[in-house]
Amino acid sequence: MKRKIGRKNRTRISALAAGGVALLSIGMTGAQAAMKTPQSNGMLNSLIMPKIFKDNGIEIGGWMNGGATFNPSHSTFGYNGPVTFGDRANQAQFNQFNMFLKRDVVNSGKSWDLGFRADFMFGTDAIFTQAYGNPSLDPTTGAAHSTRGDWDLNILNTGRNYGVALPQAFVEIYAPIANGLTIKAGHFYTPIGFESVPAPNNFFYSHAYTMQYGEPFTHTGVLTHYNVDKNIVFMSGAITGSGTGGWDGNFNRNMSNWGGIGGVTYTTDDKRSSLNIAGTGSEQSARNNAFWGMYSVVAKHMITPKTHFILQHDHGYADNISVNGMTQQAQWYGVNTHLYQDVLHDLSIGVRGEWFRDAQGFRVTNPGRVAAATGTDNRSFAVHGAQNVAFGLPADYYAVTVGANWKPAKRLKIDTKALQQFNVRPNIRYDRADSLSQVAYTPFGGQKDQVLFSMDFTLPF
Repeated sequence: MKRKIGRKNRTRISALAAGGVALLSIGMTGAQAAMKTPQSNGMLNSLIMPKIFKDNGIEIGGWMNGGATFNPSHSTFGYNGPVTFGDRANQAQFNQFNMFLKRDVVNSGKSWDLGFRADFMFGTDAIFTQAYGNPSLDPTTGAAHSTRGDWDLNILNTGRNYGVALPQAFVEIYAPIANGLTIKAGHFYTPIGFESVPAPNNFFYSHAYTMQYGEPFTHTGVLTHYNVDKNIVFMSGAITGSGTGGWDGNFNRNMSNWGGIGGVTYTTDDKRSSLNIAGTGSEQSARNNAFWGMYSVVAKHMITPKTHFILQHDHGYADNISVNGMTQQAQWYGVNTHLYQDVLHDLSIGVRGEWFRDAQGFRVTNPGRVAAATGTDNRSFAVHGAQNVAFGLPADYYAVTVGANWKPAKRLKIDTKALQQFNVRPNIRYDRADSLSQVAYTPFGGQKDQVLFSMDFTLPF
């Protein structure tokens, strides 16, 4: 049995997270650091951006991502069980059409600098990236929430799968204080963990349970980075607008609920290894002062210039949560590992293995989209307006994914700039769930496991 964290200790943890001295992470997101994949090839920027904007570092760009997954098992309402993002069984889906307008801040030197970024996303991934303020189901009661945020939740709803998200809208300032301080304010992707939402940043089409259910996707608030020296970067900040402990906050719900985010990254002198530890701590919502927190540890090592290894551990916890009619503390934690090998100049292969425990059945839902699409009437448009049928039980989840990244333009000697970063990702994934209770749990179309075959493409522009 896990020891329950007392109120005094929880308050202390939250304060440390807010100050950013007890938790560790950052710089760039783990996926960005590992993949080295540009989110734009500059084509759109060169075609339509006025010269005066380009001269001042303002860029426009984006990417398209879509794929298909073959599920030979029995699907759940046409979905791949609790697997999200590439979640449609035996159907093609257009996951992300993302456009951004940005000016990267110059984060070094002796001069002040100002930057910004705004992202627009359309596609089947939008629903997992929206800033809902309050989740579809109240964590305290388990009932459908009567009020949710409307930052981007209701911009466009084309039916079961497609929608719009505004995952980033922030300004960033560089202050030449000591070694340099960067301050970001607004709505932004989380710096926590390894995998991230933008398709170009990830090796695999599918995502680990750790990323899908164990971590936030976005935050609303203020985030600072300070370079202690050439090896260490500290992060600290304050996050708000969330009914789930600072996760996926918006601008018009729970704005009085402030929490902390903090971390540090250590990188070796030769840049071959790094350790990234980060986390959040906050009261659950403006109506519930129960503690909600998590931390993530990401270790990366370049075994050779062509071989990359990543090891990640996450642990989250939330007090006073209603699960299956009982109020209790919920915990979720797991370990996942990645290994990538550059085989040819245009081909890389990789494998990811994971164990994830949802100890109380609070985090993982089956199907994931059905829960996310549940409205205030407890009906989900992901199942044509029927009553919410998503569920979860205490369980261990295991997943192994093997895949490749192939950029055919290099092999086919295509000189067109628009196709240089065109990336094809075939994947094979195996999932299994083992119940932690006496109740049988078969979340994969009535089975305990499933095999998925998928392929997708990503085209930055």
